[in-house]
Amino acid sequence: MKNTEKRKCDDFFDKIEKLGLALSYNDVRLKTGYSQILPANAKLQAKFSRNVGFLNIPIVSAPMDTVTEADMAIALAKIGGLGIIHKGLSPQNQASAVEKVKHNLSAFIYEPICINPNQTVAEVLAFIERKNYRFLSFPVLNNSGKLMGTVVKSNFEFCLDNSAKISDIMLKEIISAEAGTTVEQAYKIMMQKRVKILPILDKNKKFKGIYTLSDVRRIVKGHSPDYNISSDGTLKAGAAIGVGEDTRQRMELLAKAKVDVVVIDTAHGDSKAVIEAVKFCKKTYPKIDVVAGNVSEAESAKRLAEAGADGVKVGQGPGSICTTRIIAGVGCPQVTAVYNCAKALRGYGVPVCADGGIEYSGDITIALSAGADCVMLGKLLAGTTESPGEIIYRHDKKQVKVYRGMGSLGAMIDNKASRERYGQAESAENKLVPEGIESEVDYKGDVSFIIYQLLGGLRSGMGYCGAETISELQKKADFYRLTPSGVKESHPHGLEQIKKSPNY
Repeated sequence: MKNTEKRKCDDFFDKIEKLGLALSYNDVRLKTGYSQILPANAKLQAKFSRNVGFLNIPIVSAPMDTVTEADMAIALAKIGGLGIIHKGLSPQNQASAVEKVKHNLSAFIYEPICINPNQTVAEVLAFIERKNYRFLSFPVLNNSGKLMGTVVKSNFEFCLDNSAKISDIMLKEIISAEAGTTVEQAYKIMMQKRVKILPILDKNKKFKGIYTLSDVRRIVKGHSPDYNISSDGTLKAGAAIGVGEDTRQRMELLAKAKVDVVVIDTAHGDSKAVIEAVKFCKKTYPKIDVVAGNVSEAESAKRLAEAGADGVKVGQGPGSICTTRIIAGVGCPQVTAVYNCAKALRGYGVPVCADGGIEYSGDITIALSAGADCVMLGKLLAGTTESPGEIIYRHDKKQVKVYRGMGSLGAMIDNKASRERYGQAESAENKLVPEGIESEVDYKGDVSFIIYQLLGGLRSGMGYCGAETISELQKKADFYRLTPSGVKESHPHGLEQIKKSPNY
């Protein structure tokens, strides 16, 4: 495809290429320019893949077992980003994690709190108080899991004897709907029948979950403008797949879970297996976007796009926990890799995601300026409340969480998917060659706070460059190459003690 678009930074990268150099985030800074843009007015909509639509922020979480499962994907989607659930989970558990994300805002609760008809009203009220629940609507299931009725707030309010059994006060006439009922259909049924909860039963009358009126009304009548929402009113969710023997099974299960986008996640995306996987996914599941990677060369990016990829993930070895460049001796420094791949894909309509190497919010601005449409984060999101794993209380009173590369020895031992990612699916445990390390990161609190700081830095950078949108930033941005003195000058220096800042 002909590439005719000219951008301001092209001359800079042409000069760097002639010198035989490749640059990382610490090697460059952006030039400032005349601006009428206040940081608060910067528009951060971005694309991760061709057809899924815009994200409200250009942040995607890495499919790593210490970064993204359902909780992270839910939190990110509600901030406006996107979570990619890792493939270290079994195909069934990964699909269940996607379902959890999709159900979070669908108003459908697939594992609701249920009560037993033989419990007393007093027992249930004590349970509600002990758990500090703010709702009083419950399905009533017997010991065999059969739906016997429902109770709502009014049933408790008009009960004169708290020693009565739930079976005495519950609504025995069950108004239910079939599995597959949409939010809009549920709302219509609930309004017509004047019920606050709507149990969902499969074709065998087995209880599957409930819709609640308050949640259904919120979805139908409107939701937070920050939320990253699919066309069916659910939170957007992504999942990683590989090129191994379980690829077809994963895709089938993920399609049933209504995943929005899959990422063919490998250490080397420019391979026959990845290209064949892209073609299979697009032919068999044409409505699901496919992002492929990872690559770091222009021709590699073009090959994936021409195979049908809806997005390309760029980055081989820049991550803080990745040792690929040292162990294998390969990989292009990330800023140059992003620029070269993004330039090669101009005109294709295929977004580029910069994956790895981002340490500060300013690196996000640099990645987008070099041509990326969004960034994928691992370390910066690890250690948050929503990342998988328990908080570890160390002897020095620090709170930490485990963070490891998917090419680390531990990840390879635990997950066949990790071995497959690095072409070692059939290797014995004592024959593995790791391309990553295991570490710990400080516990950081909720991910929303981290994202707020990162977006604040990005907005500031866009303001300095006079860019209102990411596409305008890509066209206007230009770079300086830094010397070691310039890198030192960029950071705090000449001080003995520095008070910790939330974004540095």
